[in-house]
Amino acid sequence: MARILPFPALRYNPARVRLAKVVTQPYDKITAEMQERYYAASPYNLVRIILGKREPGDNGQNVYTRAAAAFSDWRKDAIFLQDAEPMLYAYAQEFAVPNSPQNSVERRGFIALGQLEPYGAGVVFRHEQTHSGPKTDRLNLLRATRAHFGQLFMLYNDPAGEIDDALAKVARYPADVEVYDEYDVRHRLWPIPGLVEFIRRRMENTKLIIADGHHRYETALNYQRECRDADPAAPPPGEADYDHVMMTFINMYAEGLVILPTHRVIAGLESFQEEQFLESARVFFDVEPVEVSDAAQAASVLQAAGKDRTALVAVTRGGSFLLRARPAEVEHTLEQLSAHQRELDVVILHKLGLELVLGICEEAIREQRYISYLRDAGEAIARVHNGANVAFLMNPVRIEQVRDTAFAGEVLPQKSTDFYPKLLSGLAIYALE
Repeated sequence: MARILPFPALRYNPARVRLAKVVTQPYDKITAEMQERYYAASPYNLVRIILGKREPGDNGQNVYTRAAAAFSDWRKDAIFLQDAEPMLYAYAQEFAVPNSPQNSVERRGFIALGQLEPYGAGVVFRHEQTHSGPKTDRLNLLRATRAHFGQLFMLYNDPAGEIDDALAKVARYPADVEVYDEYDVRHRLWPIPGLVEFIRRRMENTKLIIADGHHRYETALNYQRECRDADPAAPPPGEADYDHVMMTFINMYAEGLVILPTHRVIAGLESFQEEQFLESARVFFDVEPVEVSDAAQAASVLQAAGKDRTALVAVTRGGSFLLRARPAEVEHTLEQLSAHQRELDVVILHKLGLELVLGICEEAIREQRYISYLRDAGEAIARVHNGANVAFLMNPVRIEQVRDTAFAGEVLPQKSTDFYPKLLSGLAIYALE
């Protein structure tokens, strides 16, 4: 069901640039400080294309025309070179898991073109809602450059791990590309023309879940529709360059697939009082004081308490409290939700903890009023000590929950998953012309 194709990637020319100075994190993970650092690192840093600076006097499109001009110039100047033949690319990331005793983990996958499929076709599934603003931005960039610069992070279903085993053998050899990112993650890349048919056959009957890249996937669908509508002589579906998008495929059963929790910090609630909060929370949760002073301690407490039901740690200026959901109350109060949703810690936190206990409406949560999202539990705790009302520390969503929710045609609340590490942008580029 999943149709993948080899392609001749554009890649940075190592004779012209130092790779560590030009690749970036995904565009939506680039902060203003990171953007400045990338700009300073190299005149050929990819940030100039995927997230260029807006300048005084811009008319709304200049940032995209500058990106297109840079891309064109860099190709002419051999900053990018195109591989001689279509192929797939093995991609391995070696990293330490934050707040974990594991010293090193390796995640392996492969880069290929994936054929675009509407969600209703039952091939590609999402687990997040998207918003119009980011899609408009990415569509403008795609129109201007006619290229895909970042990887869509796709999960495929291969319990037997046949592709993983083949990629593990490839990873024993010296990589064609090796680079460390700013988080000390080691990224390696190998062209693998000899594995094309082996991998294609094993992917034919699998379904795909978007891990990261929902906005870019839907942007590619919109661009495909736009191109077909504008061309009465368009080739049959699946045969045009715009019918495909560049993806990195990772087995959802791989040992190196890591999802980190995203904690919630609530600030600006003028009516917040700790005793009232705890009293209201006891309607839905068993509440007990707990000692939590840093991220490692929080992770240990949550992992132990969350084995059989939802467990959260609420940190206030008065102390830390373990909140364990009462199954009967969850079942009764959230009976309108599916069984998949009622098993998700993040749903229970949002629907019971934020909406009912704290009185923050769904619209306010969606618009990120009062709420901020943090990966680092230590930073979340510090925010409370610096004046925030309360921080909710969480266990990560399990991959089985992501899978079951996506295949059921449902979505998770925003900021539910944080797949770590991110896929670097700039290791491979798919140019449509």
